[in-house]
Amino acid sequence: MLLITFYLLPILLAAVIFLDVRRKINLTYKGFMAFFLIALPHISIIIYLVDNRLLKKLDYGHIENTLTIGIFILFTYIFLKVNLFPRINEEIDEFRVKILIGGRRLVLYSLYSGFTQIIFYLFLFEMLKDIPKGIIIIDTIIAAVSLIVFYINGMARILITSKRLNIIKKIIAVFTMLIPVVNIPVMVYACGAAKEEIEHECYRVVKQNIRIESQVCNTKYPLVMIHGIGFKDYKYINYWGRIPKELIKNGAKVYYGNQEAFGTVEYNAQDIKNKIFEIMSETGCEKVNIIAHSKGGLDARYMISKLGMEDYVASVTLMCVPNQGSKIIDFIYWLPKWFYGNVGKMMDKYFRMIGDKNPDFFTSTRQLSTHYCKKFNEEVKDSHKVYYQSYATSMNNMFSDYILTIPYLILKVLGGENDGLVEVESAKWGEFKGVIRNCYNRGISHGDIIDLRKDSYKGFDVREKYIEIVSDLKSKGY
Repeated sequence: MLLITFYLLPILLAAVIFLDVRRKINLTYKGFMAFFLIALPHISIIIYLVDNRLLKKLDYGHIENTLTIGIFILFTYIFLKVNLFPRINEEIDEFRVKILIGGRRLVLYSLYSGFTQIIFYLFLFEMLKDIPKGIIIIDTIIAAVSLIVFYINGMARILITSKRLNIIKKIIAVFTMLIPVVNIPVMVYACGAAKEEIEHECYRVVKQNIRIESQVCNTKYPLVMIHGIGFKDYKYINYWGRIPKELIKNGAKVYYGNQEAFGTVEYNAQDIKNKIFEIMSETGCEKVNIIAHSKGGLDARYMISKLGMEDYVASVTLMCVPNQGSKIIDFIYWLPKWFYGNVGKMMDKYFRMIGDKNPDFFTSTRQLSTHYCKKFNEEVKDSHKVYYQSYATSMNNMFSDYILTIPYLILKVLGGENDGLVEVESAKWGEFKGVIRNCYNRGISHGDIIDLRKDSYKGFDVREKYIEIVSDLKSKGY
């Protein structure tokens, strides 16, 4: 009977692998992995003991090769599966988060396996003194390689996919991850940051599933999202990052202004007007809700006031719009005119090449100055038929957004609290809904509020903020 069992064992091992491939069982289950991570580094010793201590002692040496090959194939299969497809949370659909979950799991596997190997070599190795030195050397090499593969694979996944770890932390991790002992707190910190990010995404998924049925963003009128200066509404590179997709998931109907990158306020206002009439013709709606960022807010306000659109716009939400102008533009006035002029010519030429009909870098940027906006506000009056609301954001320090470090410092001196391009006081207009900030070091920059980097920062998820804004518009009847 025992002989039959030994002959059947390779077949059973093959059946186990087959069932795992068909997802009938899971060989990467935590309970099994707790045993596997201890046994894997010592597969050479296990095979030696099976061949020389068990099979030959039972006089079954003629089947040792078959059983050895079966054990080797099973261990190799599990090792490859764990490294290529770490066990993931099936509720998460986002590929990036799946990779992050797997990375954290692999790093934890390396920590667990490393700890158990220390115990093995310290307390159990004395029992294996009569094992040939060649087997011991092979065993040590396999143990080191398996630990390194788990560790490098896991850390690479975390460093590539994590959005909670900024570039400086990632650089530090890369340079310290191979230094023994020093790399342990690096591993622990990386796993902690990954865990926070994963829990946030899991919570968001649960919340999202509840919201989708209620269509919280299904406003009475469609949304028209209007970009700021220097950008365009590209088909595959969205100015608003992940925000539109999230709003659509929750019932919103989203369109874009499609105005020019460096068009003047007057020129862009006409473009947006034409686009709104196109949307109304397509959908049959009577009005639209506008969400505008930066200079796009001035374009929208001018369109409503000067181009007779007050009857076709239900609400205007102004996100970090320099309604009182930006002192950073005033500061740029001090640059040599030849420099400013040459940059303007280059930008105009480029955007004309990619499709803009009337780029005007010099005028459009000057229209963001405090002098121009003061005159603008005297002439462009709000309509009582339209609901105006505004939001500001604030960087907490010069390191909040490294792209905006210099303008942030300039504005900090000239205008106080700001988002790197627009002062909080300048962003206030209509019903001011407050400053969007988080309680952590980073703060929220001018680019963060449009999901420029597609990051979810600790204490702030820009997608959730826009869902809140749009659902509030819905509750108000817009």
